[in-house]
Amino acid sequence: MRPVLILASQSPARASLLTRAHLPYETVVSHVDEDAALAEHGPLSPSDTALLLARAKAEAVASLEVAEGRVILGCDSVFELDGESYGKPYTADVAVERITAMSGRKGTLHTGHWLVDRRNGETLGEGAVSSADVYFAQMSREEIDDYVATGEPLQVAGSFTLDGRGSVFIERVDGDPNAVIGLSISTLRRLLAARGISPSHWWRPTP
Repeated sequence: MRPVLILASQSPARASLLTRAHLPYETVVSHVDEDAALAEHGPLSPSDTALLLARAKAEAVASLEVAEGRVILGCDSVFELDGESYGKPYTADVAVERITAMSGRKGTLHTGHWLVDRRNGETLGEGAVSSADVYFAQMSREEIDDYVATGEPLQVAGSFTLDGRGSVFIERVDGDPNAVIGLSISTLRRLLAARGISPSHWWRPTP
């Protein structure tokens, strides 16, 4: 039997969070053009940007035949520093510049969640943002260069990870640490509960 939940993301970190919580899911990548999605709207705050992109991903997958009769979760993370939005750096030069700016300071990681319910012949959507403040240690240029050289920060929002090498540079997190990794399980639970779904039911043995 196919799982009820579809994760509209190719993020290994988000998949790992669902797996560790023993929440069955199937991954269907959305292939959303994020730049095009943002271009359709005016300037947005970092948290609104995260929610908009999460919605775009969820709705793109919800339009597919595979989504019929299921619920689809889209997520997107945006890092905020000095009021500016930072997504994935993609290149080493950008990553070094951003991590240097973050060193010894606090930033906020916003993760948007959007759930689309395609059960019962309807298509209903609802979203929420989970934000957490991240406090970074003072980093030397050598540490920054060594970290960037691993390639780890190039494909993650804010140029750092909490569940990988980047964790050695994080002094503390105020908020849901899972949101920093990319998916707040508690936020997902609330969104599912609003649709009458209890994740605990998925733990029951199959008859």
